[in-house]
Parts: sequence; C-alpha cells; structure tokens
Amino acid sequence: MKREKLRILLADDHQMLRDGLRLLIDAQPNMRVVGEAANGCEALLKARELSPDLVVMDLSMPQMNGLEATQQLRAELPQIRILALTAHEDESYLAQLCKAGAVGYVLKRSAGEELLQAINTVADGGLHFERTLAGKALARHVAGPTASPNAGPEVLSDREREVLLRVAWGFSNKEIASELRLSVKTIETYKVRISEKLSLRSRAEMVQFALRQGLLDARHPPSRG
Repeated sequence: MKREKLRILLADDHQMLRDGLRLLIDAQPNMRVVGEAANGCEALLKARELSPDLVVMDLSMPQMNGLEATQQLRAELPQIRILALTAHEDESYLAQLCKAGAVGYVLKRSAGEELLQAINTVADGGLHFERTLAGKALARHVAGPTASPNAGPEVLSDREREVLLRVAWGFSNKEIASELRLSVKTIETYKVRISEKLSLRSRAEMVQFALRQGLLDARHPPSRG
C-alpha cells in the first residue's frame, strides 16, 4: 500500500529560506509542505491547526525560540516529530534540544540533501544527528529508560553490533543489507535479536542505547555502500 505524502510544517523567521525549503521539499514524491511559521508562537498555532507529521524547526526565532517551541509542542502534540534546523554547533545546546524532544537536527550549512535524508529517517521512526557532532558528547545527555539495566553491547555478536551501529546512524534495512551483503530479511532477524537481548522496543530506542553506550564515533561513520 502506497504511503501518503509526509505533511511538513516549516518554522523559520527568514522568508527566503522557507521559500527555498518549500521548493526542495515539494519536489520530492513522498513529502509536501502544508504550512509555514515565522516564529515559535506561530509554529505552535499552525501545528495545532494543521497536525503535520513533522515540523522542521529553526531554533533562532523571535517571540518564542525553537527550543521553547519544541518543548511545548512535544508536551501538547507528542505524535508530531520535530527536526531542528540550526546554525548552532555547541554540543551542550544540541543536547538540550534532544532532551526537549527533537528527534534530530540538521545544521543550516548542511541543509539540502542532508535535510531530505533526515526527514525520511525520522519519518520512519529513527533519529538523525549531524554526523560531525553526534557521538560520545551527545551520549552523556540523551536520556530515557530503554535497555535492561544489566544488558550491554557485550551481549551482542559482532554481526549484531554491526547492524546496531548502522541502525543508530539512520541506515534503512535495505542500506544495511547492501552494506553487509545480506538479505533484508536477515537484517530484520538481526534487529529482532538485538531487541530481545537489549530489551529495546523500537529503532529510536536502539539509537538512544548506542548513543548512551558511546558506540558511535562521529569521525568514522559506516559507509553507505
């Protein structure tokens, strides 16, 4: 069954940037922009009115900044996923953003293909962190109970660990299968085993586990084929 187009709300105080992002997103076959907001307060109002699947949220906006808007939006409408678009590269600031409920962020200097990849990743239930910043620093800040308190990465086989790392970097099952020269069905089996061994219930929890364990090295992410 064909999935409906992702409904996306753009929140940024620069009209030219919103225009460019709208053109980029609307050109994709699986997503469309359903609304725009110029500040955090307007983003909240539009999100309540339109119930988008995802909000691309600028962090530096007047009246209410993106961090505050993210916190309120997650409290009111937790089903809406929030992807931050930011010029900030400070790790502690980005960690606050993750704790506020954003499922990822893209640096403005990397916007474009990176943004489209991030939208697809978070729409599929994953998290997307800019690869130049993600890793051990964020692992100290990403919170939430996931794995069994006694379970660690040492319970995984080498192959299971390879699959887990690629899941954490946002690779799709198809991409992981191609990278490891295995079938998609085999990758799905490995993910089930990982979930059972670590008591993880979703892709997002696998990502959080990998971050907290310091398994991600942002300088050397796996290749994509």
